[in-house]
Amino acid sequence: MIILLVSTLRLTAQDLNSNSPFEQYFDKALTYQHQNKIDDALKVLKKAAQIAEEKENFKNLLDTHHRFALLYLELDQPETTEFYWDRASVLLKEIEYPYADAVHKFIEARLLFKAENKFQARQKLEEARKLNNDKNLLNNILLLEADIFAVLENYDEATINYNALLVNSDEKERAFLATKANLGLANLYLQQDNPIESTKHAEAALELSNKHGYYREILGANNFLTKVYENLGEYQKSLTYNKNMTFLKDSLFNIEKVKLENRTAEKIKFSQQSKTIKEQEAKIEELNQSANRSEITAILASAFLTIISILAVSLFRNNQIKLKTNDLLQTKNSELETARDAAVMAMEAKTNFLSTVTHELRTPLYAVTGLTHLLLEENPEEHQKEHLKSLKFSGDYLLNFINDILQINKIDADKLEPLSIEFKLKKVLADVVDSLQQNAKDNNTVIVLDYDNNIPLNLLGDPLKLSQIIMNLVGNALKFTKDGKVEVIARLKEKNDDNLRVYFEITDTGIGISEEQQKNIFDSFEQGSVQINREYGGTGLGLTIVKSLLGLFESKIHLRSQLGKGSSFFFELDLKSDENSLDEVPFELTVEDFDFDGLHILIVEDNKINQVITKKMLSKKGITCDIANNGNEAIDAAQANAYDAILMDIHMPGISGTEATVQIRKFNPDIPIIALTAISMDDSLDEFYAAGCNAVVTKPFKPEVFYQKIGENVFKTNVNDGV
Repeated sequence: MIILLVSTLRLTAQDLNSNSPFEQYFDKALTYQHQNKIDDALKVLKKAAQIAEEKENFKNLLDTHHRFALLYLELDQPETTEFYWDRASVLLKEIEYPYADAVHKFIEARLLFKAENKFQARQKLEEARKLNNDKNLLNNILLLEADIFAVLENYDEATINYNALLVNSDEKERAFLATKANLGLANLYLQQDNPIESTKHAEAALELSNKHGYYREILGANNFLTKVYENLGEYQKSLTYNKNMTFLKDSLFNIEKVKLENRTAEKIKFSQQSKTIKEQEAKIEELNQSANRSEITAILASAFLTIISILAVSLFRNNQIKLKTNDLLQTKNSELETARDAAVMAMEAKTNFLSTVTHELRTPLYAVTGLTHLLLEENPEEHQKEHLKSLKFSGDYLLNFINDILQINKIDADKLEPLSIEFKLKKVLADVVDSLQQNAKDNNTVIVLDYDNNIPLNLLGDPLKLSQIIMNLVGNALKFTKDGKVEVIARLKEKNDDNLRVYFEITDTGIGISEEQQKNIFDSFEQGSVQINREYGGTGLGLTIVKSLLGLFESKIHLRSQLGKGSSFFFELDLKSDENSLDEVPFELTVEDFDFDGLHILIVEDNKINQVITKKMLSKKGITCDIANNGNEAIDAAQANAYDAILMDIHMPGISGTEATVQIRKFNPDIPIIALTAISMDDSLDEFYAAGCNAVVTKPFKPEVFYQKIGENVFKTNVNDGV
């Protein structure tokens, strides 16, 4: 103590400001700490402490003690934390250093929070905040304050703090603070029964952790996502994250074991230190009473040597353990990174392959379906009709199969999001039932719509995806039901102001599904058995799509079935009513209402066969047309001639159809432009509309849809212009 006081008197202003080299040591140690390279972090801090002691720079020595304390806090070693915190306390008594005083109170706040003294911890944080305005320290105060608010169930204040840290500009810990904030928000939203936002932030935390190597956070995020997705019933995702967590635990098992031994050694060390110090304090008390100064000095020296010996042995053991831990960690990390990179590459390869294949198949399929339609329109002989109808059926089947694969791929790649637009539920269900009446007649089956009229007329939701769900379920029921009945049921389950929950059920009297087959009936390409696939056909993707689409709405599909008696698929959806909407009856023109004769249209298409097919389909309706082989020709033709509409292919050599549309809109904002393209997974309908397209028709298309889109856009535009 005497030596310390004498040395303190030598402290100069230059010493207090000479901390720039030490900041490099501290930053490096902080990086190692977050990446779980504890051995490297301790070496760096030890080096910093040695330099500070050699230069008698007690300010930097004080900062080093604080860094040690914060590191051991991260390792969940409160005893070692308090040891360095106490050493810093001694120096703080001799030095006027506001920043260190603020850090000291911040560490005390963390220790208090760990001991569940939440309100005392908040008080210390307020004191620390007033002492210094260092950005990194303030951000860490903000994080700890958010954690305290979360425990106190003050969710609004906690959310404000966490969101502020998501966009922090901290020069030292920007990514780490954002990771911690995402994990905090994930727990927060889970406590508030909002699993969608919870998983979103947990996955964001996992992404940041993987990117920067924050292994404790990687393990925590995987563990969190495993439990949440299991509770949500999304077992495939839960299994994926569970495998990641298991792999990490296996990789870090020996490391955790070593850490446990390390903690045990630390407890033994402190136990021995405490015992020795207490014995020496008792002797010192006796010697103080007898005023024997020389014996006190000898006892103090003996105590000092004893403590140093204990520390030396403990540090040697720790260093040996950490060296082994570091080697093991590096090996396991390399294996983990290799496995992760391989999995990511495999997923990207699969997505790109399916996207490319489905897109490339659509172009020749357009030729098959288009030519088949033209041949059927040219009054073929009876024996030819059968062949052409078989060809048309095969083309439609292949198109549906491609669409199913593309739909699954989009869902897996998170490229689908639910919409919230106005629609009439009864009309959506009626349209689905009407469109499948012919299929029902082929199987001598009746389709019945049982609709609850208590459901509000106008709703807000995603009618397109709901139509896909109902269409797949009803189509599936019809396929396995002959001489029977399929019923589509919609019931209002509950209503609270504008929010309502609707119960849907599709029942049939078909062949039914055995209990064994029900276990995996929602898996891709699963139809129960090979015999069923051969007898009834199909791809086995319909129910998989239904399950995935319902997942977008946070809903689940359920099944009741008895072999030989039929099946019942049911689910619930949360919707909103739109009471302010006007009950307008839209005036919809059919294809027959349009008089196409005399129209002049520009076809922009690089494929010669597609040019011939599209031109013939237009000429059958009395429409004349010009051909542009690429985007540049389309721009020139649109400038030089007057057209009633433009059919624009998107994927072409040179400039794309999207770019050509943008250029045409600069000099002709009114002409209807219809995107006519074999859409791929990377294509965005929003991008087409943003470029200036009025409508999108995907190839291959049904002729009636093709003519309907042309009529709607050409004649409705003309009506609007007249008005």
